[in-house]
Amino acid sequence: MLRRFLYDQLHPNSSIPSHDLSIHAYPEFYGRVHIFYHATATFRAPSDLSGIGCMRREYIRAAPSWRNGRPRYDTIFINSDPSEDGMRGLEVARVLAFFSIVHEQKPYQCALVQWFSRDGNEPDEDMGLWVVRPDFDDDGRPDLAIVHVDTIYRAAHLSPVFQSQYIRRSLTMHDTLDVFKEFYVNKFADYHAFQIAS
Repeated sequence: MLRRFLYDQLHPNSSIPSHDLSIHAYPEFYGRVHIFYHATATFRAPSDLSGIGCMRREYIRAAPSWRNGRPRYDTIFINSDPSEDGMRGLEVARVLAFFSIVHEQKPYQCALVQWFSRDGNEPDEDMGLWVVRPDFDDDGRPDLAIVHVDTIYRAAHLSPVFQSQYIRRSLTMHDTLDVFKEFYVNKFADYHAFQIAS
């Protein structure tokens, strides 16, 4: 995945998608990987007047132990198509690790993510919220990718879609992204989320 990421960074206008190429076409990498447990997203949110100049900052965490407890792997919006408005131009993913590398004297700040797919082309008719579900390959493994941190827009808040079955009492907030199959993209988390996820 790392070599494929480097190929995409070095050849952004390639006519052949990197997933169609042999692994031998990807650049070699023998450097060090530096892991980080959080990143800071700083962005302008004109709808949220509480920040200085409408600026907002939030931490996105990918920590194997959060406050000496359970792991915390936050969900994010990734800017995939700037020409589209709102959720149509955004993807949802779960950050599993932040890391940096240096290749040919150029630094790259990256994130290992698990993709989520939108359920349909419109928000849910009853709730008015977009529905997403985690992606898996044919073998049932999470669909993972490495992305540049510059593509991360901000943190996303997902709420489980509850079905008719009972929920065990031992379920905690740490388990929800692993237990539930579908999630609402919560546009009511703050003003800016309402603006971009409507």
